Amino acid sequence: MIRRAMILAAGRGRRLAPLTDRIPKPLVPVAGRPMIEHLLEQLAAGGITEVVINLHHLGEQIERALGDGARHGLTIRYSWEREIRDTGGGIRHAQSLLAGEPFVVANGDSLLELPLDELTAHHERSGGLATMALRPDPDPTAWGAVEVDDGGRVRRIAGQPPVPDDTRLEAYMFPGLHVFEPELFDWLEPDGAFSITRVTYPKLLAAGRAVHGFVTPARWVTIDTADALAAADRVLRKRPFRFTR
Repeated sequence: MIRRAMILAAGRGRRLAPLTDRIPKPLVPVAGRPMIEHLLEQLAAGGITEVVINLHHLGEQIERALGDGARHGLTIRYSWEREIRDTGGGIRHAQSLLAGEPFVVANGDSLLELPLDELTAHHERSGGLATMALRPDPDPTAWGAVEVDDGGRVRRIAGQPPVPDDTRLEAYMFPGLHVFEPELFDWLEPDGAFSITRVTYPKLLAAGRAVHGFVTPARWVTIDTADALAAADRVLRKRPFRFTR
């Protein structure tokens, strides 16, 4: 069973300013609770026991709010970044806290109503280096389309890498939840800020490494803009997400 996860929580949340000038985005309330607490609930329900959270902007507020994680039935450790390292760089920077076991990574500003053990079980059955949760969307290109072949393998993300013209692919959006084998660290850039979806995944796909998609119609919310935050609050107040079968 996969027991380790990382929440990406270092960003400034500029599109939610001025709110995020004083509150880090993961602590913004959604349906009466900080966004990150919904994520911790999902992780704990899915068998996760250890969580790494990367911090930068107003990170001390997150650390004070969550502490060691005992209140949530988890062990929480923190990976501080002097400069924001983007998604891939943030994972690389936390290598000493994550390496040696498979692990889940979740964006700190979005939430997918999916029992996490369904995703991790699919990852373990598939035997790939990575598994991405994916959702149907009317316009997946607006989110950087993730294209999957008939066998369920991801072949292209946001148009990269190139594939033969006759390759049959289905496009989905990526809601910010994925699972990795520890071998991922062999493929990450050695340092600096870089995106895992724009840099690392295309490198894996070009090398023929197995990245699988787990397609789900599960509800999803994000709080990356003021409108999205208001919508997420309405959705979760009307019908809270459930993370168990």
